[in-house]
Amino acid sequence: MAQGGDVFPPLWYGLLLLVSLFGVLTWYLRNFTQRLQLTKLSALSGITSMLLLVWWTFTSF
Repeated sequence: MAQGGDVFPPLWYGLLLLVSLFGVLTWYLRNFTQRLQLTKLSALSGITSMLLLVWWTFTSF
């Protein structure tokens, strides 16, 4: 498990960035547009990214 001084690989932080960007994009599309299919795609991409991030974290660190 990651402790206070451990550093995650740069790709891990890139995946964390994707999770946050997809979250904001999904919120924006849902509240300010009528693009239902794009909202679903963004949400599915965010969920997939988050599951991959959780799996990677618990299996590698």
